[in-house]
Amino acid sequence: MKKIGILHGMENTFPEAFVERVNQIAPKGIVAERALIDKVVQGESSGYDVIIDRISQDVPYYRAMLKNTAMAGTAVINNPFWWSADEKFFNNALAVNIGVPVPKTVILPSKVRPDDTSDTSFRNLKFPMPWGDIFDYIGFPAYMKPHSGGGWKNVYKVRDADELFNAYDETGQLVMLLQEEILFTDYFRCYCIGGKDVRIMPYEPRNPHHLRYDAQLPTGPAAKKLLATVKDYVLALNHALGYDFNTVEFAVRDGIPYAIDFCNPAPDADVNSVGQENFEWVVETSAKFAIDRAKKHKPGKDNLTWGTFVRSSVAGVARDKMMEK
Repeated sequence: MKKIGILHGMENTFPEAFVERVNQIAPKGIVAERALIDKVVQGESSGYDVIIDRISQDVPYYRAMLKNTAMAGTAVINNPFWWSADEKFFNNALAVNIGVPVPKTVILPSKVRPDDTSDTSFRNLKFPMPWGDIFDYIGFPAYMKPHSGGGWKNVYKVRDADELFNAYDETGQLVMLLQEEILFTDYFRCYCIGGKDVRIMPYEPRNPHHLRYDAQLPTGPAAKKLLATVKDYVLALNHALGYDFNTVEFAVRDGIPYAIDFCNPAPDADVNSVGQENFEWVVETSAKFAIDRAKKHKPGKDNLTWGTFVRSSVAGVARDKMMEK
């Protein structure tokens, strides 16, 4: 019997619908359930062939368990090793590397020193920072947000240097990004599941949370070309990153889609926010993908998805070692 588990926290509508849908459409021998975690012993499997992870970003115990069961052969969606290493500033650097437009962005050290550090811990950091150069590069208004995190937490819009420094004083030990504002004509939030299935959703981030999906896709020949480009960028980013289940956000300025946020490996899938049509798509698509991964599961092997960035890096190291011999 192949078992698919979904690991989640407070959310209800998507996990319940996912389990129900898998059990409706899966062939004999594959079942889904809410994942139940018993004792976690080093090197031992959790008993699941596939686990959909929706909560480990908030629960370190679950993240450790997922790495352990992945070592024993579980296909964890998304890869817990990569997810642990990934963050938004690296995402932007990777996007630049593969030719996907992103806003101008710099990273800022935490305003407050991390615990157990002192002034000498930062002897390699030039001080004061070249704020004038940074402001000239980014411009105002700008957005400041954590380099690692999500859910629109600790996000500030700053209109000048005074507002930036006032906001910076509130960020404590968070490492922050400062990013140019993209004045957009269109905005999209795009699901990507399995590295091939993409759903482009019109999205209005300036609306209250429950109304952000209350928007319309553009129409016409230019819009068709724009949406095709957005899809290409979504696939390129997720192939490079190696995410099985992610959302990518784009702000369109002067006809160019800029990737704004593409590190969302436990994206919102609640029917009350995404709407019934989007909810139906994500439930059906994720259920089919999980079933496919269960069918392809190889006990005791590496069943994780690794992005092209990691795979090409590993291949390069192996090639270099071979050439040294």
